[in-house]
Amino acid sequence: MKCRRCGARAVAHLRHHNLALCEECYSPWLQRRVRETIKRFHLFDRKAKILVAVSGGKDSLALWMILTKLGYEADGLYIDLGIDTEKYSQRSLQYSRAMAERLERTLHVITLQETIGKTIPELPAARGTCSVCGLVKRHYMNTWAIEHGYDVTVTGHNLDDEAATLLSNVLNWQLGYLERQAPCLDEREGFIRKAKPLVLCTEKEMLIYCMLNNIEYIQDECPYSVNATSIFYKEILNRIEHEIPGAKLRFYSEFIKVKHGIFKGFRKERLTPCKICKTPTTGEICAFCKICIAPPKPQHSIRETSRASSGPVRAKIEKSGRNSISSKNMEIKTGSKKEV
Repeated sequence: MKCRRCGARAVAHLRHHNLALCEECYSPWLQRRVRETIKRFHLFDRKAKILVAVSGGKDSLALWMILTKLGYEADGLYIDLGIDTEKYSQRSLQYSRAMAERLERTLHVITLQETIGKTIPELPAARGTCSVCGLVKRHYMNTWAIEHGYDVTVTGHNLDDEAATLLSNVLNWQLGYLERQAPCLDEREGFIRKAKPLVLCTEKEMLIYCMLNNIEYIQDECPYSVNATSIFYKEILNRIEHEIPGAKLRFYSEFIKVKHGIFKGFRKERLTPCKICKTPTTGEICAFCKICIAPPKPQHSIRETSRASSGPVRAKIEKSGRNSISSKNMEIKTGSKKEV
């Protein structure tokens, strides 16, 4: 099979696009697709200070590389969940650090054990471990980004992730979730802007990009996701996609086109500041504080080399390839990698 662009031997056949691409043409094609997604959905502008939520997996690491190659100012945030099974969290952090060094960008590291005194396996999981994990990560992504002057947080959710979520929400008629599902959620009081630049890229496309660009990532699934319903929904959608190429893309894209008309006038719940962390919530205390029992805001940083950052989050900042970095209430100088 030949490349549709240049005629060389193709390494990727994308049935849903009726497209075959060679090794040289594939990466520029995918990068253009991400750039067009950013423009189409008005995710952020060229001057935006971006915080990428990195997990050590293929999608978030590839997204970080793509944004950097497209010329955006993008730093990474890794949240150490303390999952010790097969050293999952430790290995994920190693891959994230390697990408930070490769891109010569800053990696922020938040360790749950140091911030709330507990790890994900130690938190109450009445709602399910995956649900609690998502709650914790969303909380810290939001608070860290706001406190350190970022304009937008981005995640590596791909088309397969979004289509599976959409299927789940439709089957259960979760109107609130359906109303909020979008490539971008605008900033509002207490919440930073959130964007998903990979929503039109499939998991297969991201895997090929990682292989062609020698991106090393943790290939094991999270130990707690073994029985996740999202995996079941993805399997169903993959079977449909096999029979009807492009079904996932049409399912998600058409929903995004019509959702504003469907949910026009949809009454949103009134939010008030959480009594503990001040994050907007529907009750007196937010779900994060109820589960994690957030401690008082720290008065000192982990090490005494710098003043602590404001707010309830304590973290490390790791630096690669530049001589200095400054952020709100924090400055680090000299060296290839520093921590506070």
